[in-house]
Amino acid sequence: MSNTIQDTLRGWAPVGIDLLCRLVAAALIFFVGTRVVKVVHKILKKMFERTELDLSMARFLISVSDAAIYALTIFIAADKLGIPSASIITLVGSAGIAIGLSLQNSLSNVAGGILLMLIRPFVVNDYIVCGGFEGRVQNVGLVYTTLLTPDNKKITIPNSTLSNDKIVNVTAQEKRRVDVEVGISYSSDIKLAKDIIQSVFESHPLVLREDGVTVYVSELAHSAVIIGGRGWAKTADYWEVRWDIIESVKEEFDKWGIQIPFNQMDVNIRQGTEPAAR
Repeated sequence: MSNTIQDTLRGWAPVGIDLLCRLVAAALIFFVGTRVVKVVHKILKKMFERTELDLSMARFLISVSDAAIYALTIFIAADKLGIPSASIITLVGSAGIAIGLSLQNSLSNVAGGILLMLIRPFVVNDYIVCGGFEGRVQNVGLVYTTLLTPDNKKITIPNSTLSNDKIVNVTAQEKRRVDVEVGISYSSDIKLAKDIIQSVFESHPLVLREDGVTVYVSELAHSAVIIGGRGWAKTADYWEVRWDIIESVKEEFDKWGIQIPFNQMDVNIRQGTEPAAR
C-alpha cells in the first residue's frame, strides 16, 4: 500500500511542480503588468501636461490605456496558466454579450461619454447649463459627468443625457455681454435716465471700452418705460460687473430723482351715513 502511495505521489510531483511554476510565472506577469500600468500612466500624464491636451480628453485616454494594459496582462497570465487563448476569447465574448444586454443604459452612457470627448461641447472647468442643471464641470468620465454648483453641491449627470440634450456653455467665450433693464415711471426724464445708465456702464473699470455701450428704450410697459443697457466684460468678471451696475443705477436714479415704479395699492374707505333715528 505504501509503495502505491509513493508511486502516486512521484507521479503527481512533476504535475505539481509544473503547476507551481505556472502559478509563480502568472503572478510575476501580473505583478510586472501592474507596474507597467503605473509607469505608462505617469508617462502619459506628463506627456499630456506638456502638450497642454484638454484635461477631460487626457483622463479618458489614460483610463483607456490602463484598461488595455490590465486586459493584456490578464490575457498573458491566463495563457501562462495553460488556459487556451480561444477559450479566453470565447469567454470574454460571451461575458461581453451578457454584460451588454444587462447594462444597456450604462453602455449608452459610455457611448455618450466617447461622443462628448470627440465633439467637446465643454471641457473641465467650463460652466454649463443642461436639463435644468448648471455648474462648473469637475470631471468628465466614461459614464458620468460631474458638475459643481456655485453653492458647492455636486451633481452627477449620465453622459447619455448630456449627449442628447441642449448644452449651454456659459464660459466658452472670453467675454460676455452684460444686459441690464430697468423700468422708470412715465413722468421721469427718459433722456436723463439713458444718460445715467450710459455713464454707469462707461465708468465701470471692468467694462470693455473697445466694444462700446448701447442704451435703448426696450418697451413701453403698462406702468413703466423699460430702458436697457448693454456692455461687454470678460467672462470671469460678468457677475461682478452686472451686480455693480444694477446697484449703481439704483443709486444714481435716486440721486437724480428718477422714479422706479413698484406695485402699490390705493385703498379708499367710504364712510357711510349714520342711520336715521327712529
